[in-house]
Amino acid sequence: MANICVVGVGYVGLVTGTCFADLGNKVVALDIVEKRVENLKKGILPIYEPGLKEVVERNVRAERLSFTSSYKEALKDVEFVFICVGTPEGVDGEADLQYVRMAAEAIAENMDHEMIVINKSTVPVGTGDWVASIIREKQAQDIPFAVVSCPEFLREGSALRDFFNPDRTVLGSTDKTAANKVAQLHLALRAPIVVTDLRTAEMIKYASNAFLATRISFINEIANICEALGADVKEVAQGMGYDKRIGHHFLESGVGYGGSCFPKDVKALAYMAQIHGTEPQLLQSVMEINLTQRRQIVLKLEDMLGTLKDKVIGMVGLAFKENTDDIRESPALDIAKMLHDRGAVVRGYDPVAMENVQRTTKYINLSEDPYELAQGSDALVIATPWNEFKSLDFDKIRSLMKQPIIVDGRNLYEPTRLTSLGFKYRGVGRGFKGAMLESNGK
Repeated sequence: MANICVVGVGYVGLVTGTCFADLGNKVVALDIVEKRVENLKKGILPIYEPGLKEVVERNVRAERLSFTSSYKEALKDVEFVFICVGTPEGVDGEADLQYVRMAAEAIAENMDHEMIVINKSTVPVGTGDWVASIIREKQAQDIPFAVVSCPEFLREGSALRDFFNPDRTVLGSTDKTAANKVAQLHLALRAPIVVTDLRTAEMIKYASNAFLATRISFINEIANICEALGADVKEVAQGMGYDKRIGHHFLESGVGYGGSCFPKDVKALAYMAQIHGTEPQLLQSVMEINLTQRRQIVLKLEDMLGTLKDKVIGMVGLAFKENTDDIRESPALDIAKMLHDRGAVVRGYDPVAMENVQRTTKYINLSEDPYELAQGSDALVIATPWNEFKSLDFDKIRSLMKQPIIVDGRNLYEPTRLTSLGFKYRGVGRGFKGAMLESNGK
């Protein structure tokens, strides 16, 4: 059993701390927002993640997991300190490290014994060295410590599974003894462990997310070409994916990537490249294609409705992806804002993200369920692929809508099924333009 402190109880910190506690370690999770800490003590979580609440409650009952807002209390007797604070996007796309700095300074000021500080937050290359320099500068007395980079690879909606079944654990440090100790902490996960230097570990995280974002933008560009030529991108992606060099993962065309990681990390990597004299041409294209996908949905609606002014458009799904309440960089909200700016009346429904939308967004009228959303709507946009949307009663939905128009931004449905029910249907890359040209004999 190890004594662990996790600084920050947002998405990464809460999942990391809870899961290490579930492995039998004693974990103190710290956050400077006292209201958040008090809520956690009452069993109220700041995020939605399937299965997380039950695991938190189990480990709190077993006294392996506790919460505090006091650094002095949190750091007592701990060997490992994970920094899991937010690194939001800065003005020019750079990562904002103010919370990392605050955490490093507080750790240094309250450190009274040797410990290993582990950067879990996604941070720019070189941050590990920077954190070490801050701790040395702010220490009240000269206490040995080491800094290790251990980037997270958790996907929202499947974070528990990802923690307990990782593809790999990446560790970077100039202190091999410290890296080996952190490796021992992860041995129970039975996954390959990559041990390297600090900067390489930090780069692995950015390169991984940038590559996955590139796959998404690539298949979306292929989808737009498919639509122009009359091919079906879903079948194209399936055929591509059987090639072992390619695989099927992240080849689902749609409205593009969103969330707290891909948009921020691709921008941050492009920013790092630019300020160090490298032109990130591919990354720039990846970001532009991603924005284009949102505009394409709006253009399809304009094409089908003639005008968007005063049209009632229902957004089916508001979170950036299924199984989360996270609306950061949500494609659905971007599309909704574009529709609103063009004079449309925008409605929205999501199984778990409604409270976040209500708190932050004023231009979306929220509905209680998909059927209330459909009532009197001129069109629906499928924006988040929640499982519950797969079994909607489309006969009922058609009867409720003012115009039976569906733009499927996630290719959740088969076009032939919805057109047979009387809907005017447009997906992403499902061959619409090419099919129209062929049917007109052009």
